[in-house]
This record gives sequence, structure tokens and C-alpha cells, in this order.
Amino acid sequence: MRFGQAELTIIRECTFKLDGGAMFGVVPRPLWSKLSPPDELNRVTLACNLLLIETGGHRVLVETGMGDRWADRERERYGLATLIDHGQALAAAGLVNEDVEAVVISHLHFDHAGGATRLDGERLVPTYPRARYYVQRREWEQAHNANARARASYRAQDFQPLAEHGVLEIIEGDCQIVPGVWARVTGGHTRGHQVVTFESGGQKGIYFADIMPTASHVSPPWVMGYDHFPLESCDVKERWLATAASEGWLVVFDHEPGVPWGHVVVGAGGKFSFVPLAGETLLPGGAAGGRRAGAPPQAPAV
Repeated sequence: MRFGQAELTIIRECTFKLDGGAMFGVVPRPLWSKLSPPDELNRVTLACNLLLIETGGHRVLVETGMGDRWADRERERYGLATLIDHGQALAAAGLVNEDVEAVVISHLHFDHAGGATRLDGERLVPTYPRARYYVQRREWEQAHNANARARASYRAQDFQPLAEHGVLEIIEGDCQIVPGVWARVTGGHTRGHQVVTFESGGQKGIYFADIMPTASHVSPPWVMGYDHFPLESCDVKERWLATAASEGWLVVFDHEPGVPWGHVVVGAGGKFSFVPLAGETLLPGGAAGGRRAGAPPQAPAV
């Protein structure tokens, strides 16, 4: 998809399932189940949507997904369906893994960092061998010192090989990755959680990662039970949503199983809602693109 002078592509890396109660925290099931119907095990369907940003001769990949290093029993537990070959992760975009210059990982939970490494024979190697991988220092420290509640979300084999291969970039605070692309700390989900903002030709956008994982989480109080700091998540969401709505930003949701990009509008009483781009922006082969980003929609009449 053309975005100013940049090109944006979504790679749908996998679909998977997590407990609906955990995904929506204190929101009552009768409310969240209308938007995200659960299965018989109370799990809701999610996706991992990687965002490829091509701008000014640079290629930046946001997130890496779940990866493919999962046992059959784990795949069954998560209802995991891997949709790409990680050795050729960007084939749907007509690229090879070596074409990526930078990879930004919002945080190091397994559904975001799992695809950062892959097995080459019996050795773990970076999936994108020529890229630098950008992670917040607070997140790196948290991943290595997680308490009992947080420990199950981190797998050292997802990210430790990045340091061993010398491709890890530990950053502190907001950071420009390449001209027009920034990592910005939000906290909330984890202390070192970061989102990615991007702009080109007067257009702006944001990849929310786990501060707002799906379109069903657009209401600021609808935060996850997985969030380490849920009250902080609520406040951060409200600020970013207000900016995105007032300035007409493109918004991208990492775990949205439907159309994962579009715009946020404000309706009656200041209520935020999401207006997705047309369904045909999701193309066969796990990619989305090929459509010029149009002007943001207006708030619906009420």
C-alpha cells in the first residue's frame, strides 16, 4: 500500500488463540464476546500481523510473530496455525529475509519475538540475518529477570541468540530507527513496551502492538489481563487514540484477525471507533497491500 512516498505491507505470520478473559481483563464476557466470540474453550482468535515499512531506501520490519519452533501439544494449546515459511518470511512481498535492514520488536513475549530466530540445522540463527534488532533496555532486563507471573511469556531462545550473533540494538527511550520511522516507549503492557510510528509525504501512522492488540480493544478501558500496568495502559491508549483520530493517522493492530489497518474516528460522547480499510487490502499469500491509503473517514453521523 502506498503511504506518502513509502510502501507498507502486512505479512500475516500466523493465527492463534488465547483465553478471552485474559485478552479483555475486567471487561465482562457478555460485552467482549459480542465483538470476539470465543470457542468452546473460551479462546478468541487472534493473528500476528507483521508490518513491513519501505521508505527512503530502507526496509524496516515491525514484529516477528510466533515463529515456527512449537511442539504439537503447544500448537494445540494455542490453536496455532503458522502461515509463512520463516526461511522465506517476506516472499509474499517479493523480498528475501536478507533485504530487511531493521527489525523493531515491541516487547519480548513469545508472540512478538518468537519469529526473531529460526533453526538452521540444530543452530538458532537470526531470521533476518542482515538486520539490526531494536529492543528497549527495560524490556531486555525484564525478560531476563521476570517474576513468576511474567516468566511464562518469555522464551530465551527467541531473543538470546540475537545478542550472541551481534545483531541486537538495546535502546533507551524513544528512538528514530530510520528517517520517518520511530520506536516510542509506552509502558503499560510491560514496562519496556514500545509502539512504532511512521510518516511519509505528510501522512502519519502507528503500529499499536500490545498496547492495543485488536480493533476490539479501541475503547481505552478495555485493556488486557496480560497487562503488567493496566491503569497505565488505559491512559496511554487514550492519548494515542486522541492524536490518531484528530490527525487522521493510519492505525495498525498486531493481533487483529480481520482487516488490521484503518482509521480511528470519534463519535458521540467522545467514543472511539475503528473504521477498517476495505477487505481487498488483504491479499492472498498472507500479505496486505496494493492500495493507496485514502483520506481518513469522518466520524459517523449519530
